[in-house]
Amino acid sequence: MSASILERTLASAAMVEVFADRAIVAAMLDFEGALAEAEGAEGVIPAGAVAAIAAACRETPDVDALVADARSAGSLAIPLVKRLTAMVAARDAASAAYVHRGATSQDVIDTAMVLVTKKALALIDVDLRRLSGSLLALARSHIATPILARTLMQPAQVISFGFKIVAWLAPLVRARERIARAQAAALRLQFGGAVGTLSSLGDKGPAVASRLATRLDLASADGAWHVQRDDWVALGCEVAVLCGSLGKIGGDVALLAQAEVGEVAEPSGVGRGGSSAMPQKRNPVAAMTAIAAAVRAPHRAAALLAAMAPAHERGLGEWQAELAEWPSLFLAAHGAVLALADAFDGLEVNAVRMRDNIERQRGTVFAEAAAALLVGSFGKAKAHELLATLSARAADEGSDLRSLLRAEPALRGVDAGALDAAFDVDGAARRAGALAAAQLDRLAPSLPAAGPKR
Repeated sequence: MSASILERTLASAAMVEVFADRAIVAAMLDFEGALAEAEGAEGVIPAGAVAAIAAACRETPDVDALVADARSAGSLAIPLVKRLTAMVAARDAASAAYVHRGATSQDVIDTAMVLVTKKALALIDVDLRRLSGSLLALARSHIATPILARTLMQPAQVISFGFKIVAWLAPLVRARERIARAQAAALRLQFGGAVGTLSSLGDKGPAVASRLATRLDLASADGAWHVQRDDWVALGCEVAVLCGSLGKIGGDVALLAQAEVGEVAEPSGVGRGGSSAMPQKRNPVAAMTAIAAAVRAPHRAAALLAAMAPAHERGLGEWQAELAEWPSLFLAAHGAVLALADAFDGLEVNAVRMRDNIERQRGTVFAEAAAALLVGSFGKAKAHELLATLSARAADEGSDLRSLLRAEPALRGVDAGALDAAFDVDGAARRAGALAAAQLDRLAPSLPAAGPKR
């Protein structure tokens, strides 16, 4: 698989290598070499053939030529097996007859994709743990730092920044757990032969399959899953869900980093987040990468789901479409998680600006709390109407909602202490922080140790 130059800008170099053309071909050859060893151990092929096949599998064929031939053959495995057979024959003509014994093209390719996907998931997990650790440390450090909550993109009430971070962190913890379960179900050996029965191996089929799985360090499957794509696609969908959660974080960071908001900023550095035209700009590039992954992932997942209905015992087009979509999903996911992990390692938090933005609301974000004090005297509807009117006045006149309430003749009987408590910025943040702390305690067993506080 060769990612385009534009896709590679949204991916990590490590993940590009995992799904590189030569890496997939190497995984296919790993399957063929391990198959020969397993069959030799079971007496299905001669020991001499095992050595010749294993030696040929250590050579790398011309990948571009394989791709060119696969276009007309219909499968990358067909030209690969043909070249492998020729390489074995060059060493020992008799051994060439035992290449790919009992396997089919889908066995080779599916198992190769399982092998590279195992590496891909390991990369994602490392950086997902790192991102989660940074979020945990940041949440604890800012468990009671006041910040505006926004609903429908507008100022709503006061929460704590730690409370907000927990809403980013919890889905990542759940995603990691779901991916682990899906991985255990999906990353299994594919080995069924022509129609999934291993008929050409006679009664040796199950034993060869068991040895083959062990040599490749994969779990055995109950049987061939050539047309049973549920576990495999479920894994892909979980990775897509992770992309959605990363996109949520990226979107929030981008909004908080707008200069007119200025509550957080991604780390700065030479060449990071600049503009080709505007020298003053500091663009949130990690957020951008995460948002891009969230935009792309649904389409990849939809293609995987659409490919789940192959006809009879082998797909015609469906499986091939699935293979083409699979790597891009992982390129997007790891690009996003790596970008955010790097950004949160040095995220700049401006708590002063957070409080300033609250103060600019002139107390109107406490209108609901103030209305609650008046319900007993005025009823819910009238209290709501009064606070709506006074909030509008505060915005129009540049006055403070609490002052307007104190000056309202009809409200002179309202307890002054209770009114002050309703407008307590730090009190609101502490209450939100207490909820966040309790959720962090529940998440803690699934989280890596927190890094240093910032």
